[in-house]
Amino acid sequence: MRLRLILSFALIVLVAVVGVALIARQSAAGEVRAFMFRGGMNGLEELVENLEEYYEEESSWSGVENLFAIPAHGQGMGQGMGQGMGAMMNQRLILADARGAVIVDTSGETTGALLDSRQLQEALELEESGDTIGYLITDDGLRYSRSDETLLVSRLSNAALSAGLIAGGISLLLALFLAYGLLRPVRELNHAAQQMARGDLTQRVRARGNDELAELGRSFNHMAESLQRAEESRRAMTADIAHELRNPLAVQRANLEALQDGIYPPSPENLGAILEQNQMLTRLVNDLRTLALADAGQLDLEIVPTDFAGLVKRVVDRSNSQAAAEQVQLVLEPDPGSADPLLLSLDPLRTEQILGNVISNALRYTPSGGQVRLAIHKVPGVVQLNVHDSGPGIPPQSLPYVFDRFYRADKSRSRAEGGSGLGLAIARQLAQAQGGDLSAANHPQGGAVLTLTLPT
Repeated sequence: MRLRLILSFALIVLVAVVGVALIARQSAAGEVRAFMFRGGMNGLEELVENLEEYYEEESSWSGVENLFAIPAHGQGMGQGMGQGMGAMMNQRLILADARGAVIVDTSGETTGALLDSRQLQEALELEESGDTIGYLITDDGLRYSRSDETLLVSRLSNAALSAGLIAGGISLLLALFLAYGLLRPVRELNHAAQQMARGDLTQRVRARGNDELAELGRSFNHMAESLQRAEESRRAMTADIAHELRNPLAVQRANLEALQDGIYPPSPENLGAILEQNQMLTRLVNDLRTLALADAGQLDLEIVPTDFAGLVKRVVDRSNSQAAAEQVQLVLEPDPGSADPLLLSLDPLRTEQILGNVISNALRYTPSGGQVRLAIHKVPGVVQLNVHDSGPGIPPQSLPYVFDRFYRADKSRSRAEGGSGLGLAIARQLAQAQGGDLSAANHPQGGAVLTLTLPT
């Protein structure tokens, strides 16, 4: 990864250096050509432009002498532009047409003569649309040729290339430093991932800043924390399942051995105790199977339009005997809405299982003489069923875990008193499988509130 990053930086630097060198060469060539061969060295750029514009307008050199303000007999500089330019630069100017015939000579010496090859080579070319229309010569001549241009451009290009290489070297050193800094979080992340692959789920990485690497580090830490919690939950659940299975199996074995040894007679009472433990095991296995199916997304649901209010009333009626046995009042508050059936698309049997688990849990934690109140509320888009008991409520430190499997808020409760710890976990899974949810909170007036939410 580091090598690839460094090579990427090197490629970027190389492309930049080559691009700068090529652009600098082209720009330098254009500037040198304009300076050397357009009169820049002699300060004649403006005169060259004026002469080319004159020829473009007149389509000939007729009358061009007026630009130089030459007297009738051609003696001296005269007045006007020629005098101004000649006086300013103190130099002689010669204008020839495209054939090399002298049209204007500010000294009047060569007017009408032809320029020789040396003079043509040193003259400033006047152009129109890429065609040569004339030549302009100063008295001291132009001491640079096309070969001089090539040499000068080459030297400028070499200087630009040298500067680019020096800048590229410095950039590569900076790239090495940056690559090391950029890849340090990646190396830490890679090391932590390797340690996690070996089973160490306590690995975390430092996530500093708000860039993509920091976000990746935070995501990795969140994933590691989730995996660690899942692993701890798996181990705890395995231990809890073993414990839950061991107790009824031990009771069954003791009773069977007592019957086998003749200590207990095979009476219906003694056989009933064994049957009770077997039924307890059956319920536990069925609960675990329900959770496994829900986790795998393979829980079969029979969704049909159902009168939710009527279903709640049936479950409450069935639970009245359990409430009376525990001396708890079970109250279903009337729906403040219309008397029409509250039709929802749900699985009636699974919803009855949810309600049974929630009500049983509320009755278990409500003291004698207490009350469990159920109320249905219509909220836009959903229907909520609140189950409020008058018990001690849920300890704040236990609220995040009440729906965890085998979790009991009161560790001192026995299995018979506190249940297996699967009821609320199953209820929430079944609610979520139907597009709803089950949440827990403490009521401001005391007691716990379990809220079942189902979509309309």
